[in-house]
Amino acid sequence: MGTGSRILELLASPGHRFEGRPQDGPSPAPPGELVREVRVRAGLGIVGDRYFGHPAHRDASVTVIAAESLPPGAGLAQVRRNILVAGVPVDDLVGSVLTLDSGDGPVRLHAKRPANPCAWMDVTIGPGAWRALRGHGGIRCVPLDDGLLRVGCVTFAVSQPD
Repeated sequence: MGTGSRILELLASPGHRFEGRPQDGPSPAPPGELVREVRVRAGLGIVGDRYFGHPAHRDASVTVIAAESLPPGAGLAQVRRNILVAGVPVDDLVGSVLTLDSGDGPVRLHAKRPANPCAWMDVTIGPGAWRALRGHGGIRCVPLDDGLLRVGCVTFAVSQPD
């Protein structure tokens, strides 16, 4: 069980910001998309997020990225992932179950596949970010439990799926 780790940011956005061509720029951020806590529902995702319960995203409804993969000043508003953690080896977890507990009980996330970066990263973070994030873009997960995650200290564990 890992300690000393943190959830730095949480994002639950009701809308897509990366539509059209990257050179046209992202849509404006909806108010309140960066939050202090998120409610996770097993098999559905994060309540209030654009991918919650969306059939095409059932295997990827929650995304997690490591702060260590991002340049200084970049966060969830730029990469459009849901959970930004520090001290968790996120990119090594594909195929595993990541359990996060921020004090309200454990939430297990089955890491199904990498969350590959896209060309938008060169617009939202800066030139070269798309290439730099390859292999470090986070993971796409299926939540296995209902629960609550909060910004702040978090313990984590890694296991194999049942």
